[in-house]
Amino acid sequence: MKAVVDIVIIGAGMAGLCASVEAAAAGASVIVLEKQPQIGGSSLLSGCFMAFAGTEFQKQHGITDSADSLIEDMLQVGQYKNDRTLVETYGQHQLETYNWLVNQGVQFIDCQAVSGHTNPRGHTIVPNQAIDMLKSRAIEHGAKIYTDAVVTRLEKRNERVEQVHVTYRGHSYVVEARKGIIIASGGFSRSEDLLEHFAPGLTNTIRLGGVGNTGDGIRLACEQGAWLRDTPYLKGTYGFHPSSTNDNKRQAHTFYKGGIIVNEQGDRFVNESISYKLLGDAALQQSDQSTFQIWDQTVMDKGVKGDALYDFASLEELGLMERSESIEALATIIGVPPSSLQQTISSYNEAVDTGNDVLGRTTLTHTFGKPTKIITAPFYAMNTSTAMLATYAGVTVNEKAEVLNPFNESIPGLFAAGEVVGGFHGAGYMTGSSLGKAAIFGRIAAKQAIQQSNVEEALV
Repeated sequence: MKAVVDIVIIGAGMAGLCASVEAAAAGASVIVLEKQPQIGGSSLLSGCFMAFAGTEFQKQHGITDSADSLIEDMLQVGQYKNDRTLVETYGQHQLETYNWLVNQGVQFIDCQAVSGHTNPRGHTIVPNQAIDMLKSRAIEHGAKIYTDAVVTRLEKRNERVEQVHVTYRGHSYVVEARKGIIIASGGFSRSEDLLEHFAPGLTNTIRLGGVGNTGDGIRLACEQGAWLRDTPYLKGTYGFHPSSTNDNKRQAHTFYKGGIIVNEQGDRFVNESISYKLLGDAALQQSDQSTFQIWDQTVMDKGVKGDALYDFASLEELGLMERSESIEALATIIGVPPSSLQQTISSYNEAVDTGNDVLGRTTLTHTFGKPTKIITAPFYAMNTSTAMLATYAGVTVNEKAEVLNPFNESIPGLFAAGEVVGGFHGAGYMTGSSLGKAAIFGRIAAKQAIQQSNVEEALV
């Protein structure tokens, strides 16, 4: 059986749904194929942040920010290994996309400074609410969304990628895409063979991420000649309790509110203000990868109820934190040398006063905020691990979301957006930029597929 539509979108997370709304609203016939039984993918497991600058939400909270600042933060955090054109495209379209999401009914409930931010620009969403609203808008505009639909291969016709082979409810189908195919299938955090191939150093990480993130989209694109970007920079995500699962992520970033990180010897080993991807690298170098976040009541009071990264009180209620009235007693509880931890905190507190931290810490996160002394009892600790949550590497695209071959030539008919794409983050990761790029480039992919096909049709 064969069907013919304008656009086929593979994956129904943030990128795929934004592409489907954009394309269907423009009058294109759209089919979305999601291999899992439910939509949302890893977008539902995200930290809930989207990085936007200059928004009305920020202005209402007295926050001054700009696209230029956002762009520079992304490049700095990525150690300038990012594709500058992609980052600048993000900056050019980010405010427009924020307003577009608001118009679609996506609710933004808070704005915080998180990893890599010069200013508070982490706009928090409720992922389920955002995904449900985008799904509703796509269907309203006529898009058809199929779950349990597994794409097995793509096929060229007349040098253009046009056909999608899919298995749905036990039957095989071919769907022809007249205007374009958009791969938005996520990464490969659940593919042991791809992780072993591209990131063997991440063996000792907790395996999280969407269960459908097995690298299907990367394989599909590579068969059609796609090149890959950023695989040398694959990193885990620091901040998870060792008991974390997808259903219970149990994550805390006390270090971005003023806490420190120590190893099992009670020593600091990293500047806690850097990207939590780089923190993950440093933690994996420690003996048995065993590390602890350490903080005091001053930091505890900065917790944010319901926040994915800063809801410290809820983690304490679950019994995942240790608490004591003295540093010495806390050290004994977590099994690190008391004298070492006391000396570490004493040296750190002195560095807060002098500004001469031996590890170079002068801020809370990136260039935002000032560290505070760890002096106010009670004191807290949480055993913390690195997780393989998302793979910010993948197929190469240009600013039009066109998939590129090894010679930087676009592959006709093929587009990609979201986690499946490489080149955007570089060697680090700025919080909120993953969902942000998914929305921005999902829309760009849809617009480009329609625009290019319209030009081609006019020339015929």
